[in-house]
Amino acid sequence: MPHLSKPQQEALRAIPGVDRMLELAQARISLSGAPKSIITSAIRESLETLRSAILMGKENSEAHGSEPLFEMSILQQVEQLVARAMTPNLRRVINATGVVVHTNLGRSLLAEAAIENLTQISKWYSNLEFDLETGNRGSRYSAVENLLCELTGAEAAMVVNNNAAAVLLCLNTLARGKHAIVSRGELVEIGGAFRIPDVMIKSGAILKEVGTTNRTHLRDYEAAITPETGLLLKVHASNFCVVGFTASVPLKDLVALGKKHHMPVMEDLGSGTLIDFSRYGLPHKEPTVQESVAAGADVITFSGDKLLGGPQAGIILGQKPMIAAIRQNSLTRALRIDKLTLAALESTLRLYRDEKKAVPGIPTLRMLTLSLETITARAHALAESLNAIADDRLSVQLLDLFSKVGGGALPLLNLPTVCIGISVHTLSARAIERFMRQFTPPIIGRIEADTVLLDPRTIQEDEAPLIEMAVRALLDKHPAGNRP
Repeated sequence: MPHLSKPQQEALRAIPGVDRMLELAQARISLSGAPKSIITSAIRESLETLRSAILMGKENSEAHGSEPLFEMSILQQVEQLVARAMTPNLRRVINATGVVVHTNLGRSLLAEAAIENLTQISKWYSNLEFDLETGNRGSRYSAVENLLCELTGAEAAMVVNNNAAAVLLCLNTLARGKHAIVSRGELVEIGGAFRIPDVMIKSGAILKEVGTTNRTHLRDYEAAITPETGLLLKVHASNFCVVGFTASVPLKDLVALGKKHHMPVMEDLGSGTLIDFSRYGLPHKEPTVQESVAAGADVITFSGDKLLGGPQAGIILGQKPMIAAIRQNSLTRALRIDKLTLAALESTLRLYRDEKKAVPGIPTLRMLTLSLETITARAHALAESLNAIADDRLSVQLLDLFSKVGGGALPLLNLPTVCIGISVHTLSARAIERFMRQFTPPIIGRIEADTVLLDPRTIQEDEAPLIEMAVRALLDKHPAGNRP
């Protein structure tokens, strides 16, 4: 141990014991709701941090002359640690990034109808696997199967916990130990470094890639078909785009080839949508689920929490014999969804019965189809409220920029928007971003050209006052001074 100065020795002796601090902490109203174990842990951490600081000479050891003040300082640290420990890890944040389906921020927001149904089903018992007509055991898929078939025209449907699971389950059922033929240009990698080839390996299917990265023809598929082939697989490249000298096989042509060789055809849509976005001024780049069903695919898979705007789920549609076989797979139980997902998904799907209600009622659809006029009005309103703070350090500007769809959908699509740019001449953009991110609730924006940008497209209507509060708190916490 290094030689300690006399002030250091005195400071170490002045550190109160855990029991003494626990006694003081239990008298604090601010800590009354915390479990004793959490408070004790926070005290030990605070005392150890203080002890280490003294030993390393980082603590002002001469500032401990007043015992009550010393103990009060420790209690303040304990309060901060307890508050942090009692705060849920999963928290609500304000998405001001302009990325609508933001994977890191929880993807799609649920519709009010879905939230209400989810609350009811989570609060009470339900007929999850109980047939109210017969009084016998029922199927959990019955809650959504008829809706999915009604909306898409499919013969049968089921749902698992996400689209990767849906692909895994379908391949394992239909092509285990057999070749699954897929275009090389469709061997995509989705978020988190999960790749279609890896999913295929885990499923037990044998990958048989055909064509090239940029061009695959129908003859490539046909030449690869052998007695060992289990199915033809088409993967919609929703999260990237190959342009230039390209060629791909339309689903209907692949279906015709499958029928010719008595071979099932499966399509993984990834970000499946039930509406044609071209009706709302967006390009028709994402095939609708109905189009894939009409093209005759035997099995179709897509996500519930991307362009559909529902909870995380992997939706499987297809011919009755195919879906029946998939249901019998033992993996189905391991990958099944729970009652809360079913409740939210059913309510979301019910909204799609009337597209005029679905578009404004499902947050993802509402944000994607928001008019530039509406976004501009919201941007001006927020900018005015920030300018009303009347702080000379604060600069607020309106910038014509672009939002993104996110979630691996429509990667080349730029959605026109008007962002609010915030800068404070005494603070760096990173300092502003960090403060906003650590505010309650956290506000997540983006930085461009040393300016923090907030995009009204993804800011909900009741969140603007919270952003104003955060900016006021930022300015109060950082009085005029040197730029950090």
